Amino acid sequence: MSIAVPPTPQALKVPEVMTALRLSRSKVYDLIRSKELQSYTSGRARRIPVEAVNEYMQNRLEENAA
Repeated sequence: MSIAVPPTPQALKVPEVMTALRLSRSKVYDLIRSKELQSYTSGRARRIPVEAVNEYMQNRLEENAA
């Protein structure tokens, strides 16, 4: 018996980003509006690429290191 491992998501929903970054919904949307966090919409669904979340975290680390 084998267990299927779910694929790693390429894009996250806003609540998933909220959990990952431990931020409020309004803060995530503020980051999206200010273009600090890239996202796209498909119909009415807002999605944030995993790469965009990683890039945001990297930028924050670099800002804090300076």
